[in-house]
Order: sequence, then C-alpha cells, then structure tokens
Amino acid sequence: IVSTLPFYFIGNKCEILQDMNRQLEAVLKEKRALRKRLIKPRCEDSLPIEATFHRYIVELLTDAANFIEKLESYLQAIRSIPQVPNIMKKMDTALTRTELFVMELEELAEQILNWREVQKEVYSD
Repeated sequence: IVSTLPFYFIGNKCEILQDMNRQLEAVLKEKRALRKRLIKPRCEDSLPIEATFHRYIVELLTDAANFIEKLESYLQAIRSIPQVPNIMKKMDTALTRTELFVMELEELAEQILNWREVQKEVYSD
C-alpha cells in the first residue's frame, strides 16, 4: 500500500496537468483572436484608467502578449509530463548499467595493480 501511494499522487497530478493542458489548448485555439483583442483599442466599451495606472496596464498587456506567444512551448512541456514515468525507468536502467560498469572498472583496476606487482616481483628477482 505504501509503495503505490506515490504513484497515486503522480496520477492525480497528471490528471490536473492534463486538465490545465486542455484549458491552455482552448486558449491557444483563440490565440489570434486574443492578440487582435489586445491590440485593438477598446476606448468605447471600457472604463477609463487613471493616468497613474497607465504604466502598469502597458506592462500587463506586454506580459499577456508574451504569454500568448510562448503558450505553445508551455503546452508542449505539459504534454511531455505523461512520458515522465517512462523516462524515469530509462534513467534508472542507465544508472544501474553505469554502476555495473563502475564495479567492473574497479575490478579491472585492481587486476591491473595486482599484475603490476607481480611484474615488479618477476623483474626484481
């Protein structure tokens, strides 16, 4: 029961991220319309903004435009999340193989040192 608990949370998080992915994809489908709405002046149907807040609105719109431009890369990052368990298995396999290679290398180094000692004894006699 304890060993399956982390996988439950990973699955739960994966579902949440997939829901976010669907929402972001819906926003991406309307990317062009959103960009037009951000660029188009909306003076007639929006409330006037005090002059002291103009700078913040410009920064907000810049950030919103940047977010929309980078939305596709954000979605691709989210789409790769379900592949994480498979990637982790491959990494574990690679780590195990690396540990085996290190052990073999240590054994080989020990054999070389032993051989060197034997050779020193043979030549010294």
